[in-house]
Amino acid sequence: MEKIVFEPEEGNPVEFYVLEQTKLGGISYILVTDEEQGDGDAWILKDMSSPEDEEAVYEMVEDETELDAVGAVFESMLDDVEFS
Repeated sequence: MEKIVFEPEEGNPVEFYVLEQTKLGGISYILVTDEEQGDGDAWILKDMSSPEDEEAVYEMVEDETELDAVGAVFESMLDDVEFS
């Protein structure tokens, strides 16, 4: 499982494990968790990178409508994932 480091503008870097990725409306999203195995918390991150960026720039999806739409895609891709 791929591991990425999320470095928020404020605070300490956090490591996440990438469970799945998808594209919706031309935007890339990744589903990440804080645990490599077992039941960890999960978040959806949105790729905000521009083509000239050397590294990917992600932000957490917080908009409820966007979160519901992307969450539904990930739920259909993975049998054991459910967003509440």
